[in-house]
Amino acid sequence: MAEWLRPRHMNEALRLLAELPADHHQIISGGTDVMVAQQLRAPRDIAVWLDLSAIPELKMVEVTAEGIRIGAGVTLSVLRRHPEVQKHWPMLAASAAVTGAAPIQNRATLGGNLCNASPAADNAPVLLAYGARLEIAGPNGTRFLPYDQFHLGYRQTALAAHELLQAIHVPYLPGGSRAYYRKVGTRAAQAIAKVGIAAWIHFDAGQGIIAARFGLASVAATPCLLPRVSHYLEGNNLKHVCEFTIREKVSSDIKPVDDIRSTAEYRLEVASRLVWEAIHDAH
Repeated sequence: MAEWLRPRHMNEALRLLAELPADHHQIISGGTDVMVAQQLRAPRDIAVWLDLSAIPELKMVEVTAEGIRIGAGVTLSVLRRHPEVQKHWPMLAASAAVTGAAPIQNRATLGGNLCNASPAADNAPVLLAYGARLEIAGPNGTRFLPYDQFHLGYRQTALAAHELLQAIHVPYLPGGSRAYYRKVGTRAAQAIAKVGIAAWIHFDAGQGIIAARFGLASVAATPCLLPRVSHYLEGNNLKHVCEFTIREKVSSDIKPVDDIRSTAEYRLEVASRLVWEAIHDAH
């Protein structure tokens, strides 16, 4: 019978994690992804479950001079209702609100959504667009990693052995910033995204684009940025932006695949249209 461990603070969790067998343990927080995977796929031989749900440090939301620090164990229902998140990072409140239904949001955590590493994760594009950083705790202390370096491949992350995601840091945006978020699925609610997009664009007073970041989900093996699109837009004026060029840049940035939910052709077409829409709707 599997052993269930429920540490009460981060130091205890890290100590226990360092002692666990490498291939026969499972870290769990809200459990909304892990438990489903155990039912839908061939069950893993798990000897020890490490339950992080009782660690208070992981459930803290702190507003700082630089932005907001969100504990990895903060639930999506807390995020969608948090007044500071709604005010300063509305795309994060919006993505949390469309991740499953209310019962899922009451259990699912932001850290779990990221560490599950699904290329279709709803909150990933938002954190990419906002330029988030991850706070990662391990046996040698704490390190910080830009979120755009976290996903290494399909369901592969930069977490080393015996490391845990501790918090997500999201910076304030400069004045003149505009945001756009949209999830495209087969229905209005409780759908896995065919394409998800979050865009942050910083305009000057004359419709010039100072900076732009686009995060996409479900268009590659990992959630991803659109660096060529951003490079084309930055320093350009909105009235000079060409739709055909945007499509070219999007097709250079992403290499979508066919799967059970959609085709690569559809994803490329929709992603291109959404980027064009984001540029103009954000303004």
